[in-house]
Order: sequence, then C-alpha cells, then structure tokens
Amino acid sequence: MPPLHILAPVFLATLSAATLLPALADTSDLKGPDGSARGSITVSAAPKGVLLKVEARGLTPGWHGIHFHEKGDCSNPKFTSAGSHVHNAKPVVHGLLNPSANDSGDLPNIFAGADGTAAAEIYSALVSFKGGSAMPSLLDADGSAVVIHTNADDHNSQPIGGAGDRVACAVIR
Repeated sequence: MPPLHILAPVFLATLSAATLLPALADTSDLKGPDGSARGSITVSAAPKGVLLKVEARGLTPGWHGIHFHEKGDCSNPKFTSAGSHVHNAKPVVHGLLNPSANDSGDLPNIFAGADGTAAAEIYSALVSFKGGSAMPSLLDADGSAVVIHTNADDHNSQPIGGAGDRVACAVIR
C-alpha cells in the first residue's frame, strides 16, 4: 500500500473535482392534491436517459400510472398545471405498448401495497435530464413534473392509457 502522503493528493483531487461538477440529480417532494406530503422522487442523469427513484405513500393499494409531465408546476390541486406528458412530436401518441407511440413521458406503472406505499426505480431512455440530445429535456426552461395517477396505465389507450385523475405530483427543476 502506498504511503498516506501519496494517497492524500489523489483523494483531495478527486474530492475537488466531484464538488465542482454540476448537479446531475434532482430530488423533490411528492405532494397530494391537498398539499400533504406523499413522499419524494429523485431524477438522476444516466447514460442515454434518466433514472427515476420513487418513494410514495398515501396511494390507494394497487397499480398506478406514472408519467413525466411537461411543466414543473404542481400548484393546481388537480395538477393540471403540470401540463401534458413530455413529448417531442405532435400529434402525441401515448403508450409503451403502442407501436406508433412518440410520448416521451411514458413510464411503467408502479404498485402500492396494502399500506398505500410504493417504491420503485425506473429507467427511461425516452427523455434526457439536461438536454444535449434529440430526446426532450426534463430541465428545460419551465422544468417538468412527475405525476402519479389514480389508476394503472394500460400503455395503449389515448390520451393517457386510462390512468385517470392525478393524485400526486413532484416538480423537477
């Protein structure tokens, strides 16, 4: 093992470089329609996409649709201020199982247990964290949001796969 005086500069150089890099992740509070705390989400830059970590509570037991929405705004109690799903082209065609889909906000469903909690890590190659690619950026001028819906997404029906009302929202900025 090299002497400590040789390792210290390497460690300090690594620490300095890490602290100077821009943030490549965003953690936000997930809130319910009444403003109550419903958990958190973390979106991290990943090669060719993003990694979304979801820790949710206060959901009805069962499957729930979850999507990236185009605006970083959860101010309306119905979360309609978050806009539509993130997308690159119009008309927007929804559905991970739809061969004509171009909806970049589509994500797999999450499952809430009997106690109303859900935890998941989801990788999406349909969006980018900060841009610099052909994929839509979650951190564009108005940010974006993660929205959890009351029902499961069937990954095919238009416009949102039958996922229903928006029951939780977190801003990505």
